[in-house]
Amino acid sequence: MVAVEVVRVFTDPDGRYGNPLGVVADGASIAAPADRQALAARLGYSETIFIDDFEQGSIQIFTPAVELPFAGHPTVGAAWVLARELGRHPECILTAGGQIRTWSDGGVVWIRGPLAATPPWWHERLDTAGVVEALSGPLSPEQDATQVWAWQDEQAGVVRARVFAARYGVAEDEACGSASMRLAAALGRRLTIHHGEGSVVFADPGPPGTADVGGWVSSDGPLH
Repeated sequence: MVAVEVVRVFTDPDGRYGNPLGVVADGASIAAPADRQALAARLGYSETIFIDDFEQGSIQIFTPAVELPFAGHPTVGAAWVLARELGRHPECILTAGGQIRTWSDGGVVWIRGPLAATPPWWHERLDTAGVVEALSGPLSPEQDATQVWAWQDEQAGVVRARVFAARYGVAEDEACGSASMRLAAALGRRLTIHHGEGSVVFADPGPPGTADVGGWVSSDGPLH
């Protein structure tokens, strides 16, 4: 039986909420891409990662429907797991989308990734945070890869957001790192994003073509 740990990425400061991530630390235990995809579909998390080499930080990322070259939430989660297991924070994570820089600052795990490797999220700004919270689904069936957002406190850079992602096999993504990266890059400023039911995502424009995303991470332990 494959061992799967569940970690929650982008929790609130008290370790609540966050986006569940399936972590297969022993990537060799399920090596075939088709088998990895089948496991990710069975688990049903927005992403599941397979760690193929701890020293190199090499991972593969799967949604329930497709493999992704890069995504924010699983890469932040991978950095946290690697730091715990190695006893030191890794300098980078190796994904199919390239080498991703990572660091930790005050307990927040950060990564810097290429925007070109992120899924092509659409951003839809709504009038108020309350309107975002009241949604029961995407604004239309066609907007199934969309981050809807509104300012909660524009001066402070605080945003209320939700992501709907049916095309990736996820009706609603509790906390989407790559969409948050794209939003920070589009707005050109650092953001604190209150995402989903209660998750917190930090995002910041990086050097040209990149953006940073970070958050707190917690483990729920092995999946039984």
